[in-house]
Order: sequence, then structure tokens, then C-alpha cells
Amino acid sequence: MKKVLILVTMAAALFATSCSKKADDGKAAAKLTKETIKVGFVYIGTHNDEGYTQAHDQGRVALDAMGIKTAYIEQVPENADCEKAIRDLIDQGCNVIYTNSFGYMDWTLKVAAEFPKVYFGHCSGYKRADNVSTYFGKVYQARYLAGIVAGMKTKANKIGYVAAMPIPEVIRGINAFTVGARSVNPKATVEVIWTNTWFDPAVEKQAALELLNKGCDVMAQHQDTTATQIAAQEKGAFAIGYNSSTPNAAPAAYLTAPLFNWATFYVEDVQKILDGTWTSRAYWEGLDKNMVTLDAITANAASGTAEAVEAAKAKIISGELQPFAGPLADQSGTVKVAAGAAMTDDEIWNMGWFVEGVIGNVPN
Repeated sequence: MKKVLILVTMAAALFATSCSKKADDGKAAAKLTKETIKVGFVYIGTHNDEGYTQAHDQGRVALDAMGIKTAYIEQVPENADCEKAIRDLIDQGCNVIYTNSFGYMDWTLKVAAEFPKVYFGHCSGYKRADNVSTYFGKVYQARYLAGIVAGMKTKANKIGYVAAMPIPEVIRGINAFTVGARSVNPKATVEVIWTNTWFDPAVEKQAALELLNKGCDVMAQHQDTTATQIAAQEKGAFAIGYNSSTPNAAPAAYLTAPLFNWATFYVEDVQKILDGTWTSRAYWEGLDKNMVTLDAITANAASGTAEAVEAAKAKIISGELQPFAGPLADQSGTVKVAAGAAMTDDEIWNMGWFVEGVIGNVPN
């Protein structure tokens, strides 16, 4: 999630420090067992938000099923409250902590430096330390598949996209979705409105209605609620969800959704800790590792959609199809990826420009 720079008062900083146990000494993280491990989660939303945080919480529940003790603190802002939440979890005995929002990155690193015996994982970030990993899924692959669904459904050739923050995580998703849509419908365009919030149903719905009123007949989102889907249903349009399977939120509109399977990472990472094989890493896996997927395609989708998606999915998994292979141009028509070439993982991770077919701008 988006990194937010906050000026924290000295009083707040002292308060956060005073609410935690004394930092560990300089020794490396200790070997943990099922009896001694306790995993804590810092959540940006609520554990039952029908979106991003609920998807993470399903991973936590998978740990519970293994007999692992867990705890979580929810609705934590991307500011100094994150530091306090981490310290609170440490006070509760957590020796493994996962923070699930981009804006938690520097707070996670700060506390991790004081507690070298605690294992940390930060979702979607890029800064690591000896006891801090980063983790995410290649959801752009599932976004590409969702784009196929949208491209085959739209009759107006105008797709709307309600987007949270102008950071690479969101930009590459919009781009993959657009490339997927235009792979089956070259006339399709994707218009983007930025909300500058991850979770605000009212703001998300207003942005969706603005796009729907412009004539978009299929909606997509990079937001944590179902507001965009609900707006689409109210206007007689169709919608692609995100993060969680939510066909009941807008049954007349819902087509499918790109999904994360966070349990894939959480179970593997905790097992590495228990096995004593854990090392700091930048985890980023996709369809082939079941880290991401596409939800079931509903009867609202166009005829033949499921077959087209399955064919593309198989090719992505085999490596035959790469969503960001050339020739690939940006909005101005300038070729960014030549024919026969493909973007590297690093280039995709840091993507900061829109592909041809996207209507909207990436703010400076």
C-alpha cells in the first residue's frame, strides 16, 4: 500500500516506545516450535471487510488450523499507530509479525531493528532486513485474466477502473488488466479515477458512479470494498471485484475477481521458521504457485469467456504468455517493450507508466 510520510511528534514517539517491552539484545532470531511460536498480524482494514484484509485473515485462519497461535490488530492507519500496534503484539508474546499494508513499511523496519529476535514480513514493500522479508503475489497475472472477462463483456468498449493509490502495485494491475482486455477486444479502453484511499465506500462509489455516468458498462477496481460493484449493479452495468469472492454483494453485476491466496505464503513462511530454514527474502509468486487466482466466472459473463480465460491461464503458467511482452506501447504510442522482448520482474515491480488503451494519468 502507499507509503505515507508522517511527521510524528516527540510525545507520540515516546508513547509508542513506552508501550512495548524492552528491545531484544543483538542476537539473531531464535528457533521456534509450535509450542513457542505466536504470529501477529497488523491489518489496514477489518478482518471481515469482504476485501483485502479478509483475504489476509483467511491466511491467518489457515495458521490457526495448523495449531499455530495467532493474534491481530485491525483498522490500523498507515502512521505511527502501526508502530504502536506492532509493539502491542510483541507485548502479547508474538515473535512473528506480518504487516499487511504498503504504508507500514518504515514502521515495520523501525521496530524490527529493535527486536532482532522477532521475525517480520511486510506485504508489498521493498525494504528488507536480516529479520524482515517482503511478500506479495503476482496479481497482475490474474488482472490480465480479469481483463479478458471485461473485454469480452463490454458492449460500449468503455471500461471503468476505480483505483486507490498511484503506486506501481496499482499501476501494473491497471496495465495488465488493460492488456488482457485488449487482447480479446482491441477497441476497449480503460478509464481510471484515483480515489487516494484504500478503504472508503462512499468515495469509491462516487468514483464508480462518475465512470458509469460517462458510459462505462463494465467496472473494475483496486479498492478494499464492494462499493464499485454495488454502483455497477445500481446502474445496470457489470463489475470485476478484487481480493475476495463477493458475488453476493452485487449478484446481477458480478463477473469475477482477481484473488490472492495469502495462506500459500503464510503457511510456507511459518513452516520455514519452524524448520529453521527461514531467511529474509523478497517473495513474489503467481498463478503457478497458487499465490493468486481468478475467482469463478459467473453466468453474467459473455459466452465463451471461461474457455478464453482457461486457455490464457495455462499459457501464463507455462510461460508461453507473458502479459508484459512486446510490442507494448505507452499512452503516447511510444514503444516501451520491443517485439520479442518482455519486461523483467524488476521492471514490472517498478512500473510507473500507463499502457496504450488507458485513459487517465499517473500523478507526478
